[in-house]
Formats: sequence, structure tokens, C-alpha cells
Amino acid sequence: MACKLCLVTGRDALSYEQARDELVGVVKKLEAGGLTLEQSLELWERGEKLAAICAEWLEGARARLTAALAARDGGEPDGGERDTEDKAPF
Repeated sequence: MACKLCLVTGRDALSYEQARDELVGVVKKLEAGGLTLEQSLELWERGEKLAAICAEWLEGARARLTAALAARDGGEPDGGERDTEDKAPF
């Protein structure tokens, strides 16, 4: 029998907010206890996948912000030096 919790995986299937909210639910269930070892392991594995999805979304957002700031400043997107006192990031 397939794991019901594992049906949705991958960044394209879940938004950041959906993955984060589901991860919060997984953590609450694990913290509440009362699960079998197998249920706990299944939830833990799902939580790891959800955390990876969230991390992927955040890495993508960070790259987009870096590129946008570099384009605005006419600089390199690798986080090169710039005068931060005179320029707010947004």
C-alpha cells in the first residue's frame, strides 16, 4: 500500500506556503506523540521532504532577489561590494 503522505512531493506540486503549513502540521503531530513507530517514521520522512521543498523555494527567492538587486545596481549578482548606507535594499 502506497504512503498516503507521500503522494504530493516536489516543489512544482506545492507552493512554499502549502509546504510550510503542512510541515507545521507534521511537527505538531510528532510532538503530540501517541503514534506508532511506523507512523512516526512516515511523518518524519514527509517532514524531511517538506523541509527540502521549502528550502528549494527559499533558495529560488534568494537568487531572484540577488539578481534583482544586481540589475538595479548594475553590479554582479554574486553579492559584490556596494555602499549599503546610501541604498536601501527595496
